[in-house]
Amino acid sequence: MAAAGVTPQWLDVARAAGPARGPEVWWAEARPAEAGRVALVRAGDNGRAEDVLPAPWNVRNRLHEYGGRPWTVAADTLAFTHWDDQRIYARPLPDGSGATPGPVRPLTPEPDVEHGFRYGDLRPGPGGVVWAVRETVTGPRRTDIARDLVSVDREGEIRSLAATHHFLTSPQLSPDGRHAAWLGWDHPAMPWDETAVCVAEVGADGGLGPHRVVAGGDGVSVCQLEWGPAGELLALADPSGWWNLHRVPLDGGDGDAGLLALAPVEAELGGALWKTGGRWLAPLDRDRYAVLASGRLSVLDTASGTLTPVAPELTAWSPSIAVADGDVVGIAAGPHAESAVVRVRPADGTVTHLTSQPELPPAEYLSVPQERTFRTADGHAVPAYVYPPTHPEHAGPEGARPPYLVHAHGGPTGRNHPVLDLDFSYFTSRGIGVVAVDYGGSVGYGRDYRERLREQWGVVDVADCAAVARALAAEGTADPERIAIRGGSAGGFTAAASMTSTGAYRAATIKFPILDLAQWTGTGGEVHDFESQYVHGLVGPLPETAERYRVRSPTHNLDGLAGPVLLLQGLDDEICPPDQAERFVEALEGSGIPHAYLPFEGEQHGFRSAATIVAALQAELAFYGRVFGFATPDVPTLELRR
Repeated sequence: MAAAGVTPQWLDVARAAGPARGPEVWWAEARPAEAGRVALVRAGDNGRAEDVLPAPWNVRNRLHEYGGRPWTVAADTLAFTHWDDQRIYARPLPDGSGATPGPVRPLTPEPDVEHGFRYGDLRPGPGGVVWAVRETVTGPRRTDIARDLVSVDREGEIRSLAATHHFLTSPQLSPDGRHAAWLGWDHPAMPWDETAVCVAEVGADGGLGPHRVVAGGDGVSVCQLEWGPAGELLALADPSGWWNLHRVPLDGGDGDAGLLALAPVEAELGGALWKTGGRWLAPLDRDRYAVLASGRLSVLDTASGTLTPVAPELTAWSPSIAVADGDVVGIAAGPHAESAVVRVRPADGTVTHLTSQPELPPAEYLSVPQERTFRTADGHAVPAYVYPPTHPEHAGPEGARPPYLVHAHGGPTGRNHPVLDLDFSYFTSRGIGVVAVDYGGSVGYGRDYRERLREQWGVVDVADCAAVARALAAEGTADPERIAIRGGSAGGFTAAASMTSTGAYRAATIKFPILDLAQWTGTGGEVHDFESQYVHGLVGPLPETAERYRVRSPTHNLDGLAGPVLLLQGLDDEICPPDQAERFVEALEGSGIPHAYLPFEGEQHGFRSAATIVAALQAELAFYGRVFGFATPDVPTLELRR
């Protein structure tokens, strides 16, 4: 599992330096074996992936804490952000001659305060400058952050361009160089609630003139902007309740929220903008667009109004697609394949892998997801993916039903996909089934489904997961006495809340969680700026609904805890800091409730190091063995405290 966790991300097409060199596919790549370092990689002329930057360069940033696009090519220069100091660095592009590229040099100054300036969502600007979003730390609180749009030239001169909203995406330059367009939003909205499309003229000196809001806002979310083949501004926006393709008149126009729909479809062609720089749309020509429809590659033809699936065996694409010589390149996975960089010919769906698959166990050890829909007591449909236990040589005792794990995804504005998941297969190959639930609030099913969770976090998500668990038990798939729930981040909250408010589970694994809702606000002080008012929409406005925050917080409901819990936490986590997990564990001491807490030094939000991934999985398996009464001789013993 840990060895296969080399995860591609942030893919794009870069035009390399040197004569007669065409577009090259570049991407970033997370490497657990290198302590989670993110490398920058290109598809070389020999068909093999080649590192662009050697260790210790770590191509990541902290923009909005989740990170934004960390690299770009401006003229003949690579610009990238380095995790250790959050600065922008530059290096001349390799020219294909075999000569060693020039040295890496910093473009932005070292701040007086560690990570006091953070740059992200890098884009090429006019004249070879780099455009980016800059975060400036203005005080001691996690929410003391200011943002502006900046340009950085080759000599490292930084120029502030605009600061139209509290949250911003980097400007995108029009093909004729006359306009720049970007997205902005303010609290309490999250970007999937509403975003404004800003346009400004680019001056002769490279600066931006006064901006105009030409689309979006007022309950309309735009998740991606793209300049089209004819120089028109395109947007993926959801005035209909679905993220669809629209044209944005630069004068604002007379359409719906300043948007003119192109080939509307009842399908989600965009997604939640957790990381700035995501791309769900890439133009193929004037009428055809590669799009990700609920995460699957399709071609949208605006002339015929058709949406045609392409390469349907790849069931989940990262929002990082691009076009190279008429082919779609991106990062995709399927029920039988881990995420890989692929190239797809739209005409016939031919798939070429640009990265090799990691060495996997034989297929008969790997559970293939079954797409299911369950119903809640009040009739709501809940999509889920069931991963049955599978092993070529072993089966459970005759007549016995297997244990099951209900997996609650993070976000909670997130989703699952029907793909090979080695994390799940670690358990299914040992006789434990997994079901991944897209509870109300998940993306991919339209705004109405997403907003089922508005002011209902800790209610709808908990009820939907419990309905799936009970349905699996009722149909004879799962042993009702051996069902656990697991999740990380927001999924950790759902797991913990489920253990204190339903009788559906016998145990829970809670990873880097939110456990005290009132503290996970801007006033509580234990949340970063991007999400500091997220819970206002998920739970309710403050102070009017303060009691609701207390009632739904697992920390305040320990008397109702239904069984043992395992907590896993990174100690350097800035999104869900360890404070809450540590208070929760402290409160459990002497309660008589079996529990274990494993903190991991050097880990942030989600685990990146191979050693941590291994330790966390082994501890989780040992935990279920202790709770459900089976031996786990191949993993270290886990002691449960009371």
